Amino acid sequence: MRSTSDTVAAIGLAIGGALGMAGTFVASDALRETLWTIDGVGIVVATALLTMKYQRLGNDLVAAGFLTFLAGESLLLAGNAAGLQASVPSYTGGIALWAAGLVMVSAQATFALWMRLTGLIAAVLFAVSVLMILWGAPLLPTSSPLPALGYPFLVLTFIGWIWTLLKAER
Repeated sequence: MRSTSDTVAAIGLAIGGALGMAGTFVASDALRETLWTIDGVGIVVATALLTMKYQRLGNDLVAAGFLTFLAGESLLLAGNAAGLQASVPSYTGGIALWAAGLVMVSAQATFALWMRLTGLIAAVLFAVSVLMILWGAPLLPTSSPLPALGYPFLVLTFIGWIWTLLKAER
């Protein structure tokens, strides 16, 4: 029997991935901010539960990675309602923490190799975006190719984590 926590975490990741990607493509500021707020809450809930799960399993690095990702998502949530331009400082800190968290989660063989690779690719793309912003590039959360190129890799990683959670106790 699958635990309720695993199911809730999987739902949070699914909501986060779907609404996060959808928010990137909508033209309405209010709709984007709404989608990203719901997305952010789902991801915070999911990563909090994943932190607890992997801490209980004794996998401290993965647990700390999920906790670091949670901190990054919290920064994104904090700046979300300010609009795209005003959110850049919290966005930059948030994706920097995303990158660190993804590296920590992907560093050990806890998840399948393809999930670890998509997580590492997303981490590199977000880290490059952070450096570009810090060095003066006028990037917004919706800018393409960066940071937007990192989102599909992040969502693929989420899909892998969801798959791992749902297959765990079949």
